[in-house]
Amino acid sequence: MVNFPSFVNGLARTMSIKKDKNLQKDDARKEVEELAKEARKNELLLSSSGVVKSNKDNSFVSVFTHRGQKGVNQDRLIVWEEFGCQQDMMFCGVFDGHGPWGHFVAKRVRKLVPSLLLCNWQQSLAATSIDLDFKVEENKNIHGLNLWEQSYLKTFAAVDQDLKQHTGIDSFRSGTTALTMIKQGENLIIANVGDSRLVLATTSEDGTLLALQLTTDFKPNLPKEAERIEESKGVVFCMKDEPGVYRVWMPNGKTPGLAISRAFGDYCMKEYGLISVPEVTHRKVTTRDQFIILATDGVWDVVSNEEAVKIVCASADKEKAGERVVKYAIREWKRKRSGIAMDDMSVICLFFNHSYTSQQIPATKFVD
Repeated sequence: MVNFPSFVNGLARTMSIKKDKNLQKDDARKEVEELAKEARKNELLLSSSGVVKSNKDNSFVSVFTHRGQKGVNQDRLIVWEEFGCQQDMMFCGVFDGHGPWGHFVAKRVRKLVPSLLLCNWQQSLAATSIDLDFKVEENKNIHGLNLWEQSYLKTFAAVDQDLKQHTGIDSFRSGTTALTMIKQGENLIIANVGDSRLVLATTSEDGTLLALQLTTDFKPNLPKEAERIEESKGVVFCMKDEPGVYRVWMPNGKTPGLAISRAFGDYCMKEYGLISVPEVTHRKVTTRDQFIILATDGVWDVVSNEEAVKIVCASADKEKAGERVVKYAIREWKRKRSGIAMDDMSVICLFFNHSYTSQQIPATKFVD
């Protein structure tokens, strides 16, 4: 069970948003937006290629994004150090837009998710009758996890509704995936919609480097996803010129033919089984865990989990780790998918201890 008491206590004490239960949502969002501006000013918030070094804990982040061959780069990403005014908390997210308005949808979702998540968490915390000083640690753990999960579910539902009502963005046939993660101390909370992926590099007792996938690629052909889609009268099948690429279609088999089963936007498909409900999971980081890779599907289409971990581990300059993964993916795309327009690619590499070098990470053996 994840240990949440310090997180609950810390956020309650340092969150700058007011604790008034009747606080208007717009006021809360404005305050969070001010936090974001201040974080960007202090180089604690990154939304493009670059690095984030924390002076408060041992984390280090390498970020890189690359435009593919389909036009404008529809990937968006964010790294927010000291998220929610917490010195040991970080928010990371990758958002992969698709459709004519995909880049606008991804940009909007990137803006809304972290701010609304903070607001919903604060409101949920204020609305509970929990005594933050009670001594039953297990109850604190369970309650903290439940608050996070409910805050994420509420946030993602609100963001999808915002897109539907937004007059300046056409989300009827456009949308975005969203993979986000909060790291606070040793605790990870992951929320995923779509087919971006989070992979953890860890080591076994004998020093073997392992690549553990902590998220699900939400493809339409997954049994539970296909069942939901079919119950909603949607159809799942592959095109003849795309063997193995399953898409969800309208009952008449016409467009858009989405290769994902969960996404923000895409309202033409919402009544046919497409949802924006995230899978929320949690993990406690151990001393064996080395780093995490978050990347959009353009990377994972041609690079295995193990290959990505090897590349990052072998990077002598951690600042270039994200770029090295993307450049390898570009070469693999040209080799494996010659003639197919290259997808956009974005990578976030989060090292749990920025004092590591590639030589210090135990990597004597590897399980393929």
